[in-house]
Amino acid sequence: MPALPYGEVGECVAKVKASQRVSRSSKLAFEFLVLTAARSAEVRKATWDEMDVEGATWTLPAARMKANREHRVPLSGRALEVLAEAAELSDGTALVFPGVRRGRPLSENTHAKLLRELGFDAVTHGFRSSFRDYAAEQTHTSHAVMEAALAHTIRNKAEAAYARSDLFEKRRELMESWARYLRHETEGQAR
Repeated sequence: MPALPYGEVGECVAKVKASQRVSRSSKLAFEFLVLTAARSAEVRKATWDEMDVEGATWTLPAARMKANREHRVPLSGRALEVLAEAAELSDGTALVFPGVRRGRPLSENTHAKLLRELGFDAVTHGFRSSFRDYAAEQTHTSHAVMEAALAHTIRNKAEAAYARSDLFEKRRELMESWARYLRHETEGQAR
C-alpha cells in the first residue's frame, strides 16, 4: 500500500486541513487517523463511548478490531484537541466523525480520493507505515512497543504466552512524540 515517507506526513496533514474539498469532520478524522496510527474503519466508525477524554484513552472493542481483541490507544494532546473540535460537529449520534448523512460514518473512499486530488501517492492505511518508520528511525522505541501501537499480534505462540502487557505507558510516550513531530512539521508548512 502506498505510504508517504514520515518526513512528508506533516505537509500532507497541513494540505488536508487547508483543503476546501472535504468537510471539517473529514479533515479532523484524517488528522486523528494519522495521530493515532489507526486503521481507517476504526476512525471512521469511532464512537464517543469509546473515548475517555479525561484518561486520554481511546478503547476500541474487540468486535471492531482486526485481531478481534480490545485495543487501547493513548491519545496525545493534539488528538484530544481534535476530539474537542469534533465534539462541536456532533450530529446527535454516537459517531465522533459524522458523515454527510446523519448517523452514517464517513465514506471509506473520502480520504483516498482527497489524497489523490491533493497529489499525494498514499492511501490512509499507509500512514500506519509512515508512523512505524518514524518510530523505528527517529526514536529509541522497542520493536514490541511499536507493534503494540499498531495493534499487531505476536505470531510466535511462545512469545505471545509471556507478553501480557499492552505497554500502554511506553506507547503513550511514543504517540506524544509522533504528535510533537507532526506539529513541528505541520507548523513548518504553514510558514
